[in-house]
Amino acid sequence: MKSFTTRSLNIPYPKKDPHNALAMPIYESVAFDFASAEDIAANFRGEFPAHTYSRTSNPTVEYFETKVKSLTGAHQVLALSSGMAAISATFLAICKQGDNIISSNHLFGHTLALLEQSLSAYGLETRFVDTSNTELVEALIDSNTRAIYFETVTNPQLEIADIAKLADIANKHGILLIADSTVTPPSVFHSKILGVHIEVMSATKFISGGATSVGGLIVDNGLYKWGNNPNCLEFSKKFGKDAFIARLRKNYYRNMGMPMTAHTANYMIAGLDILELRVERCYKNCLKLSEFFQQNPKVTRVDYPGLKDSPYYDLAVSQFGGVPGTVMTFDLESQEECFRFMNQLKIIRRATNLNDNKSLIIHPYSTIYAEFPETERLKMGIRPTMMRLSVGIEGAEDLIDDMEQALK
Repeated sequence: MKSFTTRSLNIPYPKKDPHNALAMPIYESVAFDFASAEDIAANFRGEFPAHTYSRTSNPTVEYFETKVKSLTGAHQVLALSSGMAAISATFLAICKQGDNIISSNHLFGHTLALLEQSLSAYGLETRFVDTSNTELVEALIDSNTRAIYFETVTNPQLEIADIAKLADIANKHGILLIADSTVTPPSVFHSKILGVHIEVMSATKFISGGATSVGGLIVDNGLYKWGNNPNCLEFSKKFGKDAFIARLRKNYYRNMGMPMTAHTANYMIAGLDILELRVERCYKNCLKLSEFFQQNPKVTRVDYPGLKDSPYYDLAVSQFGGVPGTVMTFDLESQEECFRFMNQLKIIRRATNLNDNKSLIIHPYSTIYAEFPETERLKMGIRPTMMRLSVGIEGAEDLIDDMEQALK
């Protein structure tokens, strides 16, 4: 089956449902019974695979993980309570005090805060760099470097790095390449083919099916030798290629309470089945709106990597099939004009999420990045004149009409 949607709709359950239900049941149960004391003891020794407690694993969540694994060709997949939980757990599993990671200097605000404020307090150093300059990236690597981390399309700067070049550097030095693919969903981005070792994403965005629930994913593509990471070495001796996910499950996922709930997994399963259709509609709308803004004299700047005149267009085609997500930015003359424009909108919602069915607009400078000093915001390309628009599935003409009346 070639179609993403056809494949998603036909992935079998891990175990046969006794009632042949076409929709995976929601197993909203805390604990699960065993036939004998010997079986449950064997399970705790890792010798008898079964669900024991939903903070460790759950049948509905397992099916969501199975679907993502099948659709991406991944080696292992872990579903968590949020995208930030996925990022946090990944760093905690591969690093210890004194280690460092190399990260893009343009990141989502909360990821930046995690690295600069939260993890730094525990002795993890982050070396920020322009990941499009591979010479600068490689120059920062030392014996304590554990990973290169980047966003497939930076949010909200909408910049794209050459992933194959980053993969070459990571493999050369035996470190991980970790991609946050939240903006580029698995129907358009195939991380394993491009050499990404670990993919993290906020399933809250595209996958949830219209902002129904909060969740995250960690995708292990099975390309990395875990014996190369000192923090996963002991697990690699016991679990081999499964070392990373085993370390996550047995330590951070379970002990820090990071699992996805069964109800959330149910929403995610439904959203995954129509993901391809929604992405296609959102992309077409995004392209039409970008072209509309380019022709409007009141708009001073438009950024979307799907536009042919974008400096990132060629990478958008080669890495994402020409669909670099459905988020764009545009500028007006001042912050006051941005606020006036946003307040005039009638269809597009003023909200902070991405990839909802509804089109959403936000002013990043005064919201997501408000806690950062002005100099840092400007250095990151967060301008007071810029708005971020996440384009939904409404009719394109309705969205354009809404924009036109708000710009008057």
